[in-house]
Amino acid sequence: MSKVARGGAGPYVGMARSGHVTPRTPLVRALFTLAVVLSLAVATLTTVQSASGSAPPFTLRPGNTQLEVLDATTLEGTRLDLLRDGQVVHTRTVDDQGSLVWRRLRPGRYNVRTADASYTSAPVRVLSFDAPPPPQSFYDAQTLNKGFGFIQTRDGTTLSANVSFPAFGSPPYPTVVEYSGYDPSNPANTTFAQIMNGLGFAYVGVNIRGTGCSGGSFLPFEPVQSLDGYDAIETIAAQPWVKFHKVGMVGISYPGIEQLYVGRTQPPHLAAISPLSVLDDSYRATLWPGGILNTGFAEPWASQRGQDARPYGEGWEQGMVDQGYTECATNQLVRDQNPDPVSLIEDNPFYNKRYYQQIDPSRFVHKINVPVYLAGAWQDEQTGGHFPAFLNRFKSSPQLYATMSNGCHTESLSMGEFGRYADFLDLYVGRRVPTGLKSIVAPQVAAALTGVTGLSLPPQNNYQGMDYAQAKHLYQSQPHIRVLFEEGAAAGQPSGAPLPRFVRGFSSWPVPGVKATRFYLGTHGGLKPGAPKRRSKAKSFSADPTALPATDYTGSSSAIWGAHPTYDWRQIPQGTGLGWITAPMKKNLVVIGGGSLDVWVKTPARDVDLEATVSDVRPSGREVYVQSGWLRASHRRLDTRASTVLRPVHTDRRRDAREMPWETYQMLRIEIPAFAQPFRVGDRLRITLDAPGGAKPLWAFRTIDHGQKVTVGTDRRHASFLVLSAVPGVAVPKGEPSCASLRSQPCRSYPR
Repeated sequence: MSKVARGGAGPYVGMARSGHVTPRTPLVRALFTLAVVLSLAVATLTTVQSASGSAPPFTLRPGNTQLEVLDATTLEGTRLDLLRDGQVVHTRTVDDQGSLVWRRLRPGRYNVRTADASYTSAPVRVLSFDAPPPPQSFYDAQTLNKGFGFIQTRDGTTLSANVSFPAFGSPPYPTVVEYSGYDPSNPANTTFAQIMNGLGFAYVGVNIRGTGCSGGSFLPFEPVQSLDGYDAIETIAAQPWVKFHKVGMVGISYPGIEQLYVGRTQPPHLAAISPLSVLDDSYRATLWPGGILNTGFAEPWASQRGQDARPYGEGWEQGMVDQGYTECATNQLVRDQNPDPVSLIEDNPFYNKRYYQQIDPSRFVHKINVPVYLAGAWQDEQTGGHFPAFLNRFKSSPQLYATMSNGCHTESLSMGEFGRYADFLDLYVGRRVPTGLKSIVAPQVAAALTGVTGLSLPPQNNYQGMDYAQAKHLYQSQPHIRVLFEEGAAAGQPSGAPLPRFVRGFSSWPVPGVKATRFYLGTHGGLKPGAPKRRSKAKSFSADPTALPATDYTGSSSAIWGAHPTYDWRQIPQGTGLGWITAPMKKNLVVIGGGSLDVWVKTPARDVDLEATVSDVRPSGREVYVQSGWLRASHRRLDTRASTVLRPVHTDRRRDAREMPWETYQMLRIEIPAFAQPFRVGDRLRITLDAPGGAKPLWAFRTIDHGQKVTVGTDRRHASFLVLSAVPGVAVPKGEPSCASLRSQPCRSYPR
């Protein structure tokens, strides 16, 4: 790979290069050019003075918490010292592309010196994460047109972007932005662009730093990406083709999560965000659920992101270079400075401030000050179902809407959710009465994702004859929290179609009226509402993670979005787990929210990994999967300030980890992430406990493979119980839906 010379760049300074942004008006262009010349003159003067007239062997690009060394091709393989106040604080080696990046720096003035002290740079200033953003003129000076281009961030890094306009209407257009480390700026990737253009929005796909044709070095979800996102939003909003000079953010999964990071920086020209299929807490939700490493999805996902962020790693970058976008080639030269995301995950098995707090959305979503539309699925096979735990933390958002259902990772774009999602974008980004375009786009999206054709949107709000204020009032007056039940079993629709059987709305989350309902584990496998009244014999099992397949699905990750994926959800083999089940329900029990299996456990092992699974056993003998939770026993220490009866929150800190005492009962609280499930009259609620594995489609775990005995206490002194979020008064349609129709809820025969 050739080494392409870079142009100099620094904070709030831009240089016109091939494929780069350029100033918009003659006056601004002249001022912009003058600022560049003066900045470069000052930098050159300082460098010459410090280098005693010698040519500088590298270029420095300071930013917020970071400092990049560029163009150090003559120093390949040599060490450079980073000095703060004259003291060496870090030493690193220049890579074969002539680059070096220091991260997580404290704000202040820094110099870079060669190891032999033959050259010391002029001082540069590294800013804090919370440093003030550039002036509005910095964003006004950039031009972004239809097609491929670049956006410059405050530290001089350029982000590749691709702009597409709807096929109808004329500018200015209501505009949305997708921002992620996938390939949203790839002109050949038109998936989400077509959806948004079809709804009448201009679409801008932006690659985060260190990915695609964007510059800089990549690390998943590092804080500087939030600041880059701020700069991208403000630059896009300043364009003349953007209606109201305000933009919204869109995207599912990775680009959904990135919206949370950008939203916390409060870009003044951000209109609204719509994060779909996201996580609330990177450590607890997906990477280390219950303190156990998720090697089935989370770690491979991080590995793939690392591979894609290698030079030309996504595959489309070379094509852009061949078209003359030399900026894309230049931007590949810092990629060897990318940290290995998998190593970082494995090196941080406990929740800590240095790594996980900075990427934990639950800690900063309270700063998001724009309307939010959020949607997801309880059984999401990728990001998981933990996301509802942070819904009550969006304190600064003037309007929060959330739609939740059973289903898979793409359920947030299902027919039952798409109409309200499109209306949200029309009202809060387009500032217009919602259009009928959603009825055309939604069936196409559903067919592409699930293979089910011929669908129509369910009844929608009728905005006919309303002006904008009236339409917005109607939307806001309806329940902000919607729960879609029994997705896939809608009456009169094909089995497995992405439509719910029934919907219920609520004013807030947790839903009003929720009642913590206990079911006690009995000696003989019963699950009863009353606590045990006498001593009873405990039961044991062998916690063997090899007793079941790692997952209950072996097909492709996209085929699972279809109407009828083939699952292999097996019963726990004899002796490798325990189960408890209620008597047939005498009245309907509707659960909406999370829960906890509070279980007394003893073991001769130092530690043990456990999985608790809730299911619904029907009178027919078919057992329907509902939800699972996990816990490594050494992580049992609770955060007493955050934990509730219905939700245990573990500290997951290294200093709180404790081995299990030899054959001594310990109370373990296993979190059951939120779900919504109607247990009808005649149904039986079941909870099982075994080693992790075999209950999720993509999630597998790096478990403690010891096969040691685990004993569960169920007597009066060691009363173990399952507590769930029961909601009285929720009407439920009569009759069980077809077991095979329920999306992401596989079923199996229950052994009588």
